[in-house]
Amino acid sequence: MEIALFLIFGLLAVAGALNLLFQRHPINSALSLVVVMMSLAVLYWSLGAEFLAAAQVIVYAGAVMVLFIFVVMLLNAGEEERSHGSKIAYIAGIPGAAAIFCLLSFVFLSERSHLGATPLGGYLSSAVSNISEISHTLFTSLLLPFEVTSILILVAILGAVVLARKEL
Repeated sequence: MEIALFLIFGLLAVAGALNLLFQRHPINSALSLVVVMMSLAVLYWSLGAEFLAAAQVIVYAGAVMVLFIFVVMLLNAGEEERSHGSKIAYIAGIPGAAAIFCLLSFVFLSERSHLGATPLGGYLSSAVSNISEISHTLFTSLLLPFEVTSILILVAILGAVVLARKEL
C-alpha cells in the first residue's frame, strides 16, 4: 500500500512541477506549486513524519503560497489577458483526477483490514511522540530563529507593498 501511495503522490508531485514550469501565468504556476507541496505533505505523512507533513501544509502550501500570490498580484503591472484555461487541464485533468480517486479507493478498500490495525505514525517506537519533541525544541532553544523568520516574512510583505505602490 505504501508503494501505491508513493507512486501516486510522487507522480502527482512531478506532474505539478512540470506544470509549474510550462505555465505562462504566474498565478497558475503558484497553484501548481501548491499541488507539489500537498503531494510532498502526503509523502511525509506516509513516512511517519506527521509534524513535517502538517508544517508542509500550514507553512508552505498555506502561508508561503499566499505570500507568493499576494506579491504576484501586487507586482502585476499590466492587464492580464483572459484565457480559457490550460488545454492540458481539460484533456488530462478530469480523467486524471477520476483515475487517482478510483485507484486510491481501490487501495484503501482492498487494504481495509490492515488499515484498521495500523496506528497513525506507527513508525514511532517510544512513548514520546515526535510532535512533542519537535515543539519542545522549537519553542525553547530555537525560539529566536523562529521569531526572526516571522519578522522576515513580515518585512517581505511590506517590501512588496512598497514596490507595488504607485506614485501620486
